[in-house]
Amino acid sequence: MTETPEPPLPITPDMLLSRRVDFERRMRRAPPVTLATIAVLVVVFMAEVAAGALASRRGIVAAGALVREGVAAGEYWRLLSATFLHGSVDHLVGNAIALYILGMVCEHAFGHGQFVILYVTSALAGSLVSLLTSPGPSVGASGAIFGLQGAAIVLFRAHRDRLLLRDRRVGFVLLVWAIYTIVGGLLTPLIDNGAHLGGALGGALVARRLDPVVLTPLSAAQAATVRRRLWLIAAVLAYTVWGWLRA
Repeated sequence: MTETPEPPLPITPDMLLSRRVDFERRMRRAPPVTLATIAVLVVVFMAEVAAGALASRRGIVAAGALVREGVAAGEYWRLLSATFLHGSVDHLVGNAIALYILGMVCEHAFGHGQFVILYVTSALAGSLVSLLTSPGPSVGASGAIFGLQGAAIVLFRAHRDRLLLRDRRVGFVLLVWAIYTIVGGLLTPLIDNGAHLGGALGGALVARRLDPVVLTPLSAAQAATVRRRLWLIAAVLAYTVWGWLRA
């Protein structure tokens, strides 16, 4: 008497769960590069207030805001200096909260070095699109922050079969922030939605070239590539500070 073969066991999502990486496991609640960036933004804003830069268009432009005529005159450092400035306390606080959340995500996902590369290139992408859409003046870190959001979306979509994200409330908070920021860009002259769009696109594109360390540690060759890119970023930042201080 032949036995009837058992039907194949279907593979369910629960069975595959053990193969996925818990994204939030070991994620730092105090990401050092993110917190250092927020600290820099706060210090720069305090300097703006002390200098009276928020009192007039002339003042904010003198402080390093992005203006088309300035970049056309060779002041390319404004592409980054403007991303460290803010137009009000509300502007700074909103960006700091979003930067903390997204920085915590992206710094954990890509590591400290790749996070710096992502943040700075997103900021530059936002400023470049801002130049095309608005004469300025424009200030704010939200272009870079939208870049982090674009990178996070690319990360979780590209690796959705390998990453487990337990707390989905973060996505809702960031959606609210994005809507709030875009509406602010429509109502406040110094906040530029062109920078938001450019930053998001820039971050999404850069994320495709980054290696998520949350899944696999960087190889020696990958780490060497990151170091070379960081030297380039350091040179760009040094040029920005040099031009900013001379203005």
